[in-house]
Amino acid sequence: MLETANINHEAQAKIGRLRQQIGELAAMLSTEQDSLRQRGMTTPPGTLQSLLEVRAQLHGLMHQSVEENTELDQLRALAKTTGLLGSSLEPEAVLAEVVDTAIAMIGAERAYIVLRSSDTDQLEFRIGRDLHRQPLDASRFAVSETVMRQAAETGQPVLAGDALLDPRYGIQRSIMAHGPRSVICVPLIHKGTVTGVLYADNRQVADLFGEREVALLVAFANQAAIAIENARLFARARRALAEITELKQLLDNVLTSIASGVITTDRHSQIVIFNRAAEQILGVPAERALGQPVESVLPDLSTGFRQAAQTVQLENRQQAFEIEPVLPGRGAVTLSLKLTPLKDAQGFTVGTAIVVDDLTEIRQRDATLKVVRTYLPPSLVRNIQSIDRLGLSGDEREISVIFADVRGFTAFSEQLDPERLMTIISQYLTVCTDAIQLHDGIIDKYLGDAVVGLFNTQLNPQPDHAVRAVRAALSMAYDVRALHEILPPEQRLFYGIGVDTGLAVLGNVGSPSRKEFTAIGAPFNHAKYLQENALSGEILLSPHTYRLVAEVVTVEALAPRKTSAAPVYSEIYRVTGIQRRHP
Repeated sequence: MLETANINHEAQAKIGRLRQQIGELAAMLSTEQDSLRQRGMTTPPGTLQSLLEVRAQLHGLMHQSVEENTELDQLRALAKTTGLLGSSLEPEAVLAEVVDTAIAMIGAERAYIVLRSSDTDQLEFRIGRDLHRQPLDASRFAVSETVMRQAAETGQPVLAGDALLDPRYGIQRSIMAHGPRSVICVPLIHKGTVTGVLYADNRQVADLFGEREVALLVAFANQAAIAIENARLFARARRALAEITELKQLLDNVLTSIASGVITTDRHSQIVIFNRAAEQILGVPAERALGQPVESVLPDLSTGFRQAAQTVQLENRQQAFEIEPVLPGRGAVTLSLKLTPLKDAQGFTVGTAIVVDDLTEIRQRDATLKVVRTYLPPSLVRNIQSIDRLGLSGDEREISVIFADVRGFTAFSEQLDPERLMTIISQYLTVCTDAIQLHDGIIDKYLGDAVVGLFNTQLNPQPDHAVRAVRAALSMAYDVRALHEILPPEQRLFYGIGVDTGLAVLGNVGSPSRKEFTAIGAPFNHAKYLQENALSGEILLSPHTYRLVAEVVTVEALAPRKTSAAPVYSEIYRVTGIQRRHP
C-alpha cells in the first residue's frame, strides 16, 4: 500500500514537471511566432493551440490524480479502521475512535454520536470531539435535531452543502446559532435497525462534503455500528457478570451467616454447596464434602434418609424428619432434616436442597423450661436460656417480698358452702396473681387465702424490685375494688398487704421427687408481719422498702398496731397515694 502511494506521488510530480515544460514551450513558441511573422514566416497551424490543449489535459490529469490519491487515502483509512474498531471492546474507547476517524476521513471540524437508549428508545448524546481530538461535552452539543431525526427515521444519509443557505435547515435555531456550513449525518445501522447517528460538520468551508464522502462515511458507519454494538453488548455482559458475581457473594454471605446447615446436591447426589453451619453441625470441613456423594459425608442416617431422598428426587415432594445420630466429637445429637427438590428455570428437578438444624440445645432448653414454668409467668420463661445459670441450688440476694391476705375470710367462709367458697376465693387469688405477674414478680406460694410474691430472684432479676413490688400491691388494691363492682356486697372482701425488702437465700428445697423454689430469711417474715398490721385495703411498707420507693409513693408513718415477742419495726409506713411527676 505504501508502494502504491509512492507511485501516485511520483506520477503527480512528473505530470507537474511536464505541465511546466509545456507551458514554457508554449511561451517560447508564442514569442518565436511573432518574430517569424515579422520575417514573413509562420509556424504550422494549430501548433500553439495543441500545446495549450495538452497543457489543459495535463492539468485535468493532475486534478484527477490528486482526487484519486485522496480517495485512495480515504479508502486506506477505511480499511485501517476495520482493524482499529475491532481492537477494543470498551464502549467509550470505540466511540472516540469512531468520531476521530470520521473527522480525519472526510475533513470535518467536529463530529458527534447519538445512540438510541435501550431503556427509552430515544436518541441520547454519547460523545462529541473536535479535529484536535478534544472532547465536546453535552452542554456544547448543538446540532440540528431535524438533520439527526431525518437520518434516524429514514435510515438514509443527510447532506447539506451549505446549511445556512439550505431551506430545509437554515431556519433551525441550532444552525443559525452555531453556523455550520457543510453538514453530513449518516445512520448507524445494525442488523437492519437504526441504533444511532453519526453527525459531522465544518463551520468554515461550504460544499466540503460530496457524494464520495457520503459513500465513504456510510461504509465506515456500517462497520462502526457493528463495533459499537459489540462494545455495548460486551459492557452489558460485563455488568451482568458483575451482578452475578455480586449476587454470588451475597449468597455466599447469606449461607455463611445463617445458623442452619445448608447442603445442596446435583442429580447424582454429589454435594455442590456445603455452608459453614453445616461444617459446624456435622463436624465435616467443606473442602472434604464438596463434590462427594452426600451419603459419604453425612453420618449414618439410616434408611429413612435414603428413602426421603428418593422421594424428593422421584416424586418431587418435600420431606422433613428428625434423627438422633452419634457424631464424632459431639456424641448423641438431635438433628432436623428438611429435603426439598432443587429445580431449574424450566421446573425440572436437578438436585436436592437439604437444610440441617441442630435441635440438641433446643431439646435441652425445653426440658429446662418445663421445670422453670412451674415458677414463672410465660413472659419471664421466654427469657431463660439455661437452668444451669440460674443458681437454683441456693443464692443470697436482696429481694422484695409482697404478702397479701384476705381480711375477715374466716367469718366469711362460715356462711358459704365449700364449692361456692372456692369459686369466690379463686377470684380474689386470681386478682393477686395477675397483679404480681403484671410487674414480673413470681408467685412463691399460696397459703389458703394468702398470696406471697417475690421480686429480684434468680428467675426474675430486677434492679427496681422494690418499686415493682409496691406497684404490684397498688395494682392488687385497685383490681380488688374493680372486682367488687361485679360481686354482691356480702362477697366483697379486702386484702391487707405488707411489703419488705432485704437479704434472703433463694433456691430449691424439698425432696428429689418434689421440689419447691422459695425464699428463706427475714424479708419473708417481715412482710408477713406488715400484712398482719394492715387493715382492710391497706398497704404497709417497711422502712427499707420505703427508702427505695420514696420518690414513687406518698406515705403516712404509723406505729405498729401489733407487736411480737421481738419487735420488728418501731415505725411502719402506710401507702396513701402516688407521687405526682413534675415536668
